[in-house]
Amino acid sequence: MSVAKERPKKITTHVLSEMKMRGEKISMLTSYDYSLARIVDKAGIDVILVGDSAANVMAGWETTLPITLDQMIYHGASVVRAVNQAMVVVDLPFGTYQGNSREANISAIRIMKESAADAVKLEGGSEVIESIQRILSAGIPVMGHLGLTPQSIHKFGTYTVRAKQEEEAKKLIEDAHLLQEAGVFAIVLEKIPAKLAKQVASELHIPVIGIGAGNGVDGQVLVLHDMLGINQEFSPRFLRRYHNLYAEITGAVGNYIDDVKSGDFPNEREQY
Repeated sequence: MSVAKERPKKITTHVLSEMKMRGEKISMLTSYDYSLARIVDKAGIDVILVGDSAANVMAGWETTLPITLDQMIYHGASVVRAVNQAMVVVDLPFGTYQGNSREANISAIRIMKESAADAVKLEGGSEVIESIQRILSAGIPVMGHLGLTPQSIHKFGTYTVRAKQEEEAKKLIEDAHLLQEAGVFAIVLEKIPAKLAKQVASELHIPVIGIGAGNGVDGQVLVLHDMLGINQEFSPRFLRRYHNLYAEITGAVGNYIDDVKSGDFPNEREQY
């Protein structure tokens, strides 16, 4: 009879490595504020990503590019204050690490000092390896991100599946090994063929987290507002909606409006 392994008090890079070794899948979701992060952490999520997707779901921008380092630190600090157990990873936003390893190091240090996050994440392979190495040299854990890299949307010109062609797939595999050799503790693979993602996960000894990358990887990540059905405009194939909060919230607000208009709220029990 198997005995369930006791859950650690705090998820760390070491814990994630052990999960990979014993074949335990890693659960990861985004969060951007104290209230929802508190719920997600209490539910038992392994990793919370304070993603630059906050630019989309929190601020309404079309891409992730406009969000600033100060804003990412604000969201990161809000999440960290809510979390007791999950590992908190904060995205380095566009313009804070590309092409300038010194700037990358300064940006990562600011995130770690001012938000108290556990790690940072950045997009790219060989193009940003110098920045990754410099951040790691400061003792800051780094999560990589390959495949579809939203910060490079203007370069690609589309959000279509990446690495379908042999040349791009070969580069992705090489970049994954390069990131592992540099010392990243995990890699996110976004919107690539499932067969390729499974190959990468099998070749690496660090955890590989997928989003639109099939089930052959070591864990999964989704944007919280997408999987809860708050955001109804985004419906890619890889998204599974676990709730329809859009409908529930719309209904609740509608009931509140009706009660205020009719004079039913507040009633006698709801006043002093």
